[in-house]
Amino acid sequence: MAGGAVRQRKRSRGLAHDLVEDISGRIHAKVLAPGDKLPTESAIVQAYGVSRTVVREAISRLQAAGLVETHHGIGTFVLESRPGGIFRLDPADIPTSIDAIAVLELRVSLETESAGLAAARRTDEQLLAMRDALDEFERNVVMAKGDTVSPDFRFHLEIAKATGNRYFSDILGHLGSALIPRTRITATRVPQEDQSHYLHRVNREHEEIFNAIARRDAEAARAAMRIHLTNSRERLRRAREAAQSVPGKPATD
Repeated sequence: MAGGAVRQRKRSRGLAHDLVEDISGRIHAKVLAPGDKLPTESAIVQAYGVSRTVVREAISRLQAAGLVETHHGIGTFVLESRPGGIFRLDPADIPTSIDAIAVLELRVSLETESAGLAAARRTDEQLLAMRDALDEFERNVVMAKGDTVSPDFRFHLEIAKATGNRYFSDILGHLGSALIPRTRITATRVPQEDQSHYLHRVNREHEEIFNAIARRDAEAARAAMRIHLTNSRERLRRAREAAQSVPGKPATD
């Protein structure tokens, strides 16, 4: 039974990868041009013979790669190509980015389960605290130069507290706000427009986690947290690869 579940998860990840490859290939080949609207989730499910979960994971990966953007209630649209993605590093930051990727790998394991437990055990007061953190994050994005690191960390810490297991919050509290990747990259070069775009995307991923916890849907909360942290790792990995490709800069592993 357990082995079958593992095989199903691996199969889903493979299907999502195939879907990402197909859609991204069409975008790079200009079959899908900037501004074009992707088919609806239902249409993609029918066309590719995959589940809604697979489609949502694939769209999330395309968003993390900066290829598409979803406007809730309207649809998902192809974005203009941005060299190096919307999150860029100075080559001098490569060693620090590797460290941040390692922290994200730890967080995928720790916080995926944390989100599931929070969905099952959270109180209304704890849910309100999560909501307050997300609202502060969004307000500070609109302010352009507002602090988004503190509410980002607070959101994740409130989820850990909502597990009812103090060890989850103890570990996150020990790591502190330095576990937020953008605090560990001191020389990031991101134009303000791209920075705002990136932060809105991060908070949309937060909203997916929050909504699942609010519904007390433990599996959806785990999936949303896993996608969010995997996307963060993917964004940082792509930025590191772009920085490594700078002419005259030797690769660093």
